[in-house]
Amino acid sequence: MIDASLTDPDAEAPDGADLLRAIREGGKPALARALARIEARPEAVQTLALLDAAHQDPQGHVVGLTGPPGVGKSSLANRLVASWRGRGMTVGVIAVDPSSRRSRGALLGDRTRIATDPEDRGVFVRSMAARDRLGGLAELTYPAMTLMRALYDRVLVETVGVGQSETEIADMADTVALCVQPASGDSLQFMKSGVMEVPHLLIVTKADLGLPARRALADLKGALSLAPPRPDGSEPRAIACSATELDGAEAAVEALETRIAEVPGTALKAQRERNARAWAEHALRAQWGRRGLETAAPDLESVRFANFPFQTAGLAMARLENSVNGVLRH
Repeated sequence: MIDASLTDPDAEAPDGADLLRAIREGGKPALARALARIEARPEAVQTLALLDAAHQDPQGHVVGLTGPPGVGKSSLANRLVASWRGRGMTVGVIAVDPSSRRSRGALLGDRTRIATDPEDRGVFVRSMAARDRLGGLAELTYPAMTLMRALYDRVLVETVGVGQSETEIADMADTVALCVQPASGDSLQFMKSGVMEVPHLLIVTKADLGLPARRALADLKGALSLAPPRPDGSEPRAIACSATELDGAEAAVEALETRIAEVPGTALKAQRERNARAWAEHALRAQWGRRGLETAAPDLESVRFANFPFQTAGLAMARLENSVNGVLRH
C-alpha cells in the first residue's frame, strides 16, 4: 500500500538528512535496522526521504560483480573486501543469493564465503534473496545500494549467477566487473553474450589453472578488439587473477581502482542519474505496466526527479493508485 501522506499537501515531510545522519552515527546496527525498514515499508514517506538524502550525498563507489554460476565470484569478493580494508577503506557488501523455494529467503551461500570480523565497524555484509527476479538482482538491491553508497567508501554488489542476457547490474553499479571461467568458450561466444556489453573490467578467474586461463584471457581480448565503441567512450580491460592465492586479487583491485580514479565526476553523476531513472521506470512498470509508466513519465522527466528520485517515483505511484481507486469506487 502506497503511503497516503505522499499526496497530502498538509503532511510534514520528514528530514531525510537527519535520518541519514542518525544511521551514520549509529553504525552497523542502525544500518541493519534501516535496511529492514526499507524491506518492510519500501514506499513509506520516511523511507523515501532517507533514500533521497542518501542519493544526494554519495560517499563511495559501487562495484558490481557478475558472472555465471561457479565462476568464483564469492571467492573473489572475499579477497576484494580484504584488500580494500587493508587499504583503509570502508566496505559495504550486498550479496544477492538464490532463494529458498519454501521460505523465499536467501540461501546465504555467497555470504558465508565472505570472511569478515563482526567487530569491524568498517565492513558490512547484507544478503538478499533474488526470489523470482531476473537480471541477477533482488527487488530492493538498488535502494539498499543507494543507502550503503552514502555510508561506505566501496560498495560491492555481487549478483547471483547470470547468463548471456541478464545485464541489470549495469543500471546500478558505477563500475561493472564480469568474471569469466577459463575454458568457457571462444571469442565468438563472448561476442554473443549480451552481458559482454556491460562490464568495464573483465576478470578471468582461477588464473592458477595456467594455460586454460591464458587462453580465456586471449579470447576476451580478441572479443574486445571486435566490440563496437561503448556509448561513454570508455575502453574495457581484461585481466586474469586467482582468488586462491594470497595476493591473487591485487590485480583486480588495482584495475578497479584505476577505473574509479579515471572516471570523470560529471560522467559518474550522469550515469547515476540514468541508473535512478532506470530503477524508477522498472518499479513503475512492474507495478502498473506500460500504461502506468507512460502516465508517470512527466514526473520522471521533471527537474525535481534529479535530486528526489525516490520521493518523485513514490508520488507518481501514489497518484496512480488514487486514480485506480477512484475509478473502482465509481
